[in-house]
Amino acid sequence: MDYIKAFVIGGAVCVLVQILMDKTKLLPGRIMVILVCIGAVLGAIGIYEPFLEFAGCGASVPLSGFGYNLWKGIKEAVDQDGFIGLFRGGFKMAAVGTSAALIFSYLASLIFKPKMVK
Repeated sequence: MDYIKAFVIGGAVCVLVQILMDKTKLLPGRIMVILVCIGAVLGAIGIYEPFLEFAGCGASVPLSGFGYNLWKGIKEAVDQDGFIGLFRGGFKMAAVGTSAALIFSYLASLIFKPKMVK
């Protein structure tokens, strides 16, 4: 049942983003920034944590989950280190996921030989 919830909720997030892309003139980069900011704001007001517990990977995999992850790292670092935590917390919390994405995309580029699109 967890897989079905994650699939449905993650798919619903993707559908909403696709509708936003089709019905507005927003560029994909701006939509990605909006998703990250939404995740951080919902985390700050306490809504994203229950949503994450309910939806599992359906809430943690989209970019809104990345925004929540950044906010959570900054909050923990500020509680522990004070003001300097504003600058360290996000990097510390998101380092593993970002590093994994870079490493695996590099390995995929070695295996599949991507072509440059003009």
